[in-house]
Amino acid sequence: MSLIGYAAMAIDTRSSFYPHTMAPGPSENSALGVNLPGVLGESAAMREVFRTTRQVAPSRACVLIVGETGTGKELIARAIHDLSPRSTGPYIRVNCGALTESLLESELFGHVKGSFTGAVDNRTGRFEAAHTGSIFLDEINSTSPKLQVKLLRVLQEGEFERVGDNNTKKVDTRIVAATNRDLLDEIDSGRFREDLYYRLNVVPIYLPPLRERREDVEPLVLYFLKRYGEQNKREMRKVHLEAMRRLREHDWPGNVRELQNYVERAVILGTGSELLVEHLPPQLRGESAPRPIRHRGGGDFSSLTVELVRQGIRGAGPSANDLHDRIVGQVERELIQQVLQTCDRVQIKAAARLGINRNTLHKKLSEYRIDETAPDPSGPQRNGDGSVGDLDDDTTAGSRSGDPGSPYDEE
Repeated sequence: MSLIGYAAMAIDTRSSFYPHTMAPGPSENSALGVNLPGVLGESAAMREVFRTTRQVAPSRACVLIVGETGTGKELIARAIHDLSPRSTGPYIRVNCGALTESLLESELFGHVKGSFTGAVDNRTGRFEAAHTGSIFLDEINSTSPKLQVKLLRVLQEGEFERVGDNNTKKVDTRIVAATNRDLLDEIDSGRFREDLYYRLNVVPIYLPPLRERREDVEPLVLYFLKRYGEQNKREMRKVHLEAMRRLREHDWPGNVRELQNYVERAVILGTGSELLVEHLPPQLRGESAPRPIRHRGGGDFSSLTVELVRQGIRGAGPSANDLHDRIVGQVERELIQQVLQTCDRVQIKAAARLGINRNTLHKKLSEYRIDETAPDPSGPQRNGDGSVGDLDDDTTAGSRSGDPGSPYDEE
């Protein structure tokens, strides 16, 4: 396949995120409260998405859709087009993350014959193809700085040049972009232009992950169950209560796409008219550890803390009454262990790093049964100043004469 042929694989004029698989019929729409064509959701968060989408669709404004992979960003982009005055025009989808910089530039803006190896003829770009319609730029965060400059010009002036051409072309197209990353973080790291961000972010739409709208799990499961039952000529139409409970409580790292796959698998491999726990994958049956949510770019400390606490509460179960010990205690134990390791197990150094009293550290070592007597690679346990032996009970880690005690010291 030629480079041009490969590039065309990333371009689609139709919805590619399980094309309208979330679109119930008219009767189902009224029953389930679906407010957008092709989208299913009953939660307050999704109703807000529906409201914003309907409000922005008739306008010419740029829309930036933000959400994790699998949340249905393209469905919202398609709904914006279908509900707009441009609905009779073309709808062009481009996955910016699927192509190299040179191929993406050619696909977006077109090229003239001989402009690069393989350019055997003039080619119309996607922006030209989307004239009088809409263009959906998925994974906009994947574009290079050079390409971002050209995108900014299209947004501002509605004009561009094909690759290898000096003739300026004008287009009238509505731009909808999507990202699964925080573009402000990308700006801070120098990977995304701030001026382009503000041009795109006229109307932002945030699509919450499925774990933040668990009330949508059941209607989605029932819809996919009916759909794949009909497709595969299976009688499975109901869900056992325990199976539904586990589906609702799962974290869904892959969001709706993951849920869709699990239901399809259950319909194909299961037997009978009811989806049972045994039809679910191992991680939902409790036979393997649940996959943690991995935030792209590592996530900031605050968001990771929120996720850690949420995982801890979920893992403890609804009847647990020792959440503080389970979560805070486990984190504190790990913190002490790691700090001790970095300080070569010298307790006075570790206490100073932790900002706590040496006696407090000693109590914590005993409480968590951490082996504070592990041999120091450089010799006996040292106090940090090179001397060997225990510290006075009143000595505080890293303290100077007249310094107040640490707020973390025990009474």
